[in-house]
Amino acid sequence: MIAAIFSGCFSASAADDREGQPIVYNSTRSAVERIMKRAVPRLQYDASMPADSLGAWREAMSEAMSRLMRHPDAPAAAPRKMAEARRDGYVIERWESFPLDENPVAYFVMRPDRADASRAAVLCIPGSGQTKELLAGERQGNFMLEGKPDSIVRRAAMGLHFVKRGLTAVVVDNPCFGEQSDEGVYDDITPSRFLLETGWSYLGLASWYDKVVLDWMKTQPDIDKNRIIVSGFSLGTEPMMALGLLDDSIYAFVYNDFLCRTRERALVLNARDKKGQRGYPNSIRHLIPCFLTEFDFPDIVAALSPRPVICTEGGLDRDFRLIEDAYMKAGAPEAFEWHHYAKFADQASRTDYDALPEGLSRDEFYRMVNVDGPNHYFKMEWVGPWLDRLLRSMAAE
Repeated sequence: MIAAIFSGCFSASAADDREGQPIVYNSTRSAVERIMKRAVPRLQYDASMPADSLGAWREAMSEAMSRLMRHPDAPAAAPRKMAEARRDGYVIERWESFPLDENPVAYFVMRPDRADASRAAVLCIPGSGQTKELLAGERQGNFMLEGKPDSIVRRAAMGLHFVKRGLTAVVVDNPCFGEQSDEGVYDDITPSRFLLETGWSYLGLASWYDKVVLDWMKTQPDIDKNRIIVSGFSLGTEPMMALGLLDDSIYAFVYNDFLCRTRERALVLNARDKKGQRGYPNSIRHLIPCFLTEFDFPDIVAALSPRPVICTEGGLDRDFRLIEDAYMKAGAPEAFEWHHYAKFADQASRTDYDALPEGLSRDEFYRMVNVDGPNHYFKMEWVGPWLDRLLRSMAAE
C-alpha cells in the first residue's frame, strides 16, 4: 500500500496549482503529510452503507484489528492468586497473569459480598500514569494489599465504584506503569520503541495483557461470561476498543475520554511555534503501523454496534452522528449514549465541523473539539445512571 501511495505522491495529476504546474514539496514534512492525506482509511464508516452490509463491515474491522494487534498464538499460562484482603462490602484479591513467560503481570479482583443478580463484571483499564491501586481504592504501592485501603474515595477509583454497585471489578495496570514500571520509573517510550523495532506495538502488548485477564474472567463461576463490561479511561480506551473488535462476547463499553479522528488530529496539528517547529500528534506509544490506513477511533466505536456504549467526554458532534447512524442501522439506537464536558454541554457553547482546518496549535485543537482538559476525570456521574439502566436491561432479558 505504501508503495502505491509513493508512486503517485508527486504526480502532476494529483497536485497541480492554478497554472497547471506540479506543486513541489520542498520539505519532507510536507511531502509525508501529503502521503498521509492520500492514505484514506480503507474501512472508514460510510453513512451510505446499507444496513445489511454492517455485519460484513464489522467482520472486516475485526480481521484488521487482529492483524494489527498481533497477539501471540500460544495460550497464556493460567493466572494464580497471590493475596487476599477483606474490605468493607467486598473482598479484594491479587492475581498474577503470565501473558509473556518472563513477565508476571498482576491484577486485582474485587468481589462484592452481595453481587448483582446479573453476575455482571467490569474489566477496568486505567489512564496514563494511573495504577490498579488507584482504581481499586488502595494505597499507592500497596501491591500485596497489606493493611488498610486508601482513606479517600477518589474519582479515579472506578473499580471501587463498580464493586460498591454489586459488580465484580477486575483492575489492571497498563504496561510500563504502576507495578509494571521500571523500578518506579514510568518509561513507556523506550519499550514502545523496542516493540516497534520487533514488529509489535505498545497497544498490541497492552491489549494482549488485558485479553489474557478477560479470558480468565470468563472462567470464573461468579461471573457471567456474556455479561462483561470493559471500562477504559483515557489511555485505557485504546485497549478497550481493540478488545471490542476482537471479542464480540463483550457486553458493553465505557469510553471515558474525548472522541476524535486521530488521523485528522495528526494532519491539522501543524502550526509553527516561536522556534518554527510544528506540532506532533502523539508519542510513539500510540503508534501502530498501518492502523490509520485501516480505520480510526469513531469507526471502531461504530463497529461496536449494537452493543451498549457510553462516551463521557465529548468531541465533535460530527463523529457522534456517524456512530448514531451505525446504531440506528443496527436496530439499537438507544444502545449508544454520549455526553460532553459540562463546559460544552450547551450546544451553543461548542463547535462542530465537517472537517477541521489545518495549522492548529494543540490548544486550538482541543478548543475546537470541545475538550476541557482540567476536567478530564472518570465521569461516574454519567456512568452510574447508565450502568443502572444497563443492569435493569440485563434483568429483563
